[in-house]
Amino acid sequence: MVPLFTSEHVYRAVTPERAVDAVRDAFVAYARGEWTMPPKTYVPAYPAGDFRAMPALGSGRALLKWVTSFPGNPAKGLPTVSGVVLVSSAEDGRLLAVLDAAAVTAIRTGAAAVLAAEVLGRADAQTAAVVGAGVNGEAAARTFARRGRAPLVWDVDEDRAAAVAERVGGRASSRAEALAADLLVTVTPGREILLDEGSLRPGRHASLMGADGPGKAEIAVAELARVRVFCDDWEQASHGGESAAAVAAGVLTREDVTEIGAVLAGEAEGRRSSEEATVFDSTGLALQDLAVALAALERADELELPRIEL
Repeated sequence: MVPLFTSEHVYRAVTPERAVDAVRDAFVAYARGEWTMPPKTYVPAYPAGDFRAMPALGSGRALLKWVTSFPGNPAKGLPTVSGVVLVSSAEDGRLLAVLDAAAVTAIRTGAAAVLAAEVLGRADAQTAAVVGAGVNGEAAARTFARRGRAPLVWDVDEDRAAAVAERVGGRASSRAEALAADLLVTVTPGREILLDEGSLRPGRHASLMGADGPGKAEIAVAELARVRVFCDDWEQASHGGESAAAVAAGVLTREDVTEIGAVLAGEAEGRRSSEEATVFDSTGLALQDLAVALAALERADELELPRIEL
């Protein structure tokens, strides 16, 4: 019998604070070659959405996430993200757990966004904001709040932004106020440019979490060429993230982009001055999912988990 972590169980097992620590450790392990991650595979079903298969291996466990992204689903009363995470033993192949992929995705997205903001933002940053109040945006806003920064929240749906702000202890704001924050997280479908050329003033940081697939973008290519760029993984970012269009346009090369794991491992330089504007190009990594899944498994004995027979 295999334990099943429903969405509720995942959220109960992994706090935002624990998720940030787990994702930090995973980035470092990946940078040092201790964890491995084969390429993410996209199965496009455009224009409706896409399917993604994401494997990772680390700490004696293997993970496969089969997850969907269908941005139009909320209008149908369905979640944008759904799927399952499978965790197996790397010693004998036994299936150890099944987890709700949407909850794992939201927790690790919020953790990675805020971790990047804390690591790459100015030490004296005052304001934090989240643009996009969907499930993953709410996770980022909650993570900011739990780490001592009451976030501004903006969404095209003002009622949704207000509800998320109230739940996490933040404040609903205008689009302009949110986009002007010292630490910005964008979690949108990636169909509209939010940050045009020149919009990131000196000293600001933006974690760009929405453009996680081909053709998506939250920032203009010209703005990426102007600021300091970091990413979660160069191979993914250069083919399916914000950086892809800039690479195709010839304005961004591998030498221009630093992986955040190298910064966290002390192998690369992060922010170089208080005046530097920085962005984090996130495509979402299976190693982040593995980090959150392992954190959930740590508390399996504390939860009354249902079990399934396969």
